[in-house]
Amino acid sequence: MRGVAFLKGVLAALLYAAVLVARAEEIEVRNVQLLPVEEGFVLNADFAFDFAPRLAEMLANGVPLYFVVEFELTRPRWYWFDEKAAAKRIQLRLSYHALSRHYRLSTGVLQQNYPTLAEALNVLRRVRNWQVLDRSAGLADANYEAAVRMRLDVTLLPKPFQLSAITSRELQLESPWKRFTVRSPRQQPAPVESREPRGGPER
Repeated sequence: MRGVAFLKGVLAALLYAAVLVARAEEIEVRNVQLLPVEEGFVLNADFAFDFAPRLAEMLANGVPLYFVVEFELTRPRWYWFDEKAAAKRIQLRLSYHALSRHYRLSTGVLQQNYPTLAEALNVLRRVRNWQVLDRSAGLADANYEAAVRMRLDVTLLPKPFQLSAITSRELQLESPWKRFTVRSPRQQPAPVESREPRGGPER
């Protein structure tokens, strides 16, 4: 009987730890806009979150942090599975360089330096003019469901920190999917080029 009670206690402790991890620090998605441009559609979004002291300490000790912003666009279909029109993601790398004493935010080949963590985070929290859909995608004249989220990619942390992330809320930072409806604009006809000869005789 004591063995059964001990096992129940262990299971309860594991369940409680799982609940704590599930309650990760959340990122709030704000002010999302999907705007048409000449090349297609771009996404603007603001993210609100607090930076845990543990993350700031890791960063100051030379551990880079990778954030991922994901976007999906689907067209609901009652008669079949939803059609996925687009799926994009960008990775943002935040690091600290002790020699120059500046923070660096990198997106692919683009990078920018900041003298303070607060300034770097202000830029990290704002996504601007991210092209998520090409004009050639040819959206149907229908309602689409868009979704966007941001998260800290713990799988890119050093192995010891990946293990700590299993039980530490400070290393769990992500947002739920922010969903909103998008109406596809009708395709406008191409302008007709005039074929009238120039310099014709005046009447």
